[in-house]
Amino acid sequence: MIDDLIALANRLATASPSKPRQADLRRAVSTAYYALFHAMAKNVADTMAGAVKANRSEQPWAQAYRGLQHGDARAACEAIRNQNVAQGIKKSADAFVVLRSARYAADYDPLHRLTRAEAVLAVQSAKDAIGKLRSASSKDRRAFAVLLRVRKRGRG
Repeated sequence: MIDDLIALANRLATASPSKPRQADLRRAVSTAYYALFHAMAKNVADTMAGAVKANRSEQPWAQAYRGLQHGDARAACEAIRNQNVAQGIKKSADAFVVLRSARYAADYDPLHRLTRAEAVLAVQSAKDAIGKLRSASSKDRRAFAVLLRVRKRGRG
């Protein structure tokens, strides 16, 4: 599904040979964001419940997948900037923060206008971030999953 979302976002960003429609460009940015969000959710679920379908219980995997919240993910990704994590994870987290902001503008700001270049850049950013997440070591992917799902508590 993640690769299908990236392919769809790319088609939307590059669909029109002349003047692209704003609806296509907006959906491209939004779809690119969701591709990265789903890659992060899959990473959390694979880490918590198991990546191999034959060796995991589907219901807990789905619950872990659905447990990732957009706002919490953004906050965790912003916090990662100040933590000692692998560069690939840090770059994926940074891309998520930027793409989430771009998605908000694309989805909710009626005055926001996009260029084809901006939409293509968003799609490429999501694709690169997904690649960095996928190529990270299992140790780094586990650490990222924990940072995404476990809220840091203050000293009590």
